[in-house]
Amino acid sequence: MLTYKQRFIQFMVENEVLLFGDFTLKSGRKAPYFINAGKYRTGTQIAALGEYYAECFLAHNVDAKTLIGPAYKGIPLAVATAIALAKNHGVDVGFCFDRKEVKDHGEGGMFVGQKLEAGDKVAIIEDVMTSGKALREVLPKIRQEADVTVSAMIISVDRQEKGTGEKSAVQEAYDEFGVRVYSIVTVE
Repeated sequence: MLTYKQRFIQFMVENEVLLFGDFTLKSGRKAPYFINAGKYRTGTQIAALGEYYAECFLAHNVDAKTLIGPAYKGIPLAVATAIALAKNHGVDVGFCFDRKEVKDHGEGGMFVGQKLEAGDKVAIIEDVMTSGKALREVLPKIRQEADVTVSAMIISVDRQEKGTGEKSAVQEAYDEFGVRVYSIVTVE
């Protein structure tokens, strides 16, 4: 029987999300493969993707009351993961996402969805980590909203890219912020 990691690789290839060739990444780095999460466009795809994230969440025993999906790509990922955890695994967690700017009317605030409260444990759900930029952008927003513990960040693929220094972006996330990053799969 295939593991969820093996099934996920097949899923990416079948949906033309994982492509092979010569690519220049957003960071300017060259790579022999490219992951285009923009190819996830259907309900069936996002439901399956949420299940892979849920399996990673459970495999690593992530302790979180709320999933945070950084705008914009992280939003559907956090929602799909929360649905998969509740529907398929009986684990009911909240979800929220950040706004690009603070809203001063209606509900107001920087986040939409589950309210973050002091003492909560949260997990960030994101597509990939290249340099750690998304984490660096969302962490101050989270910490400004409430004194929560970010127990983990879950990404689909760890490309083992270098961060801003010599360490990998994943290692920098832990060293700099104390955030453990778990991936569905790791490119070696």
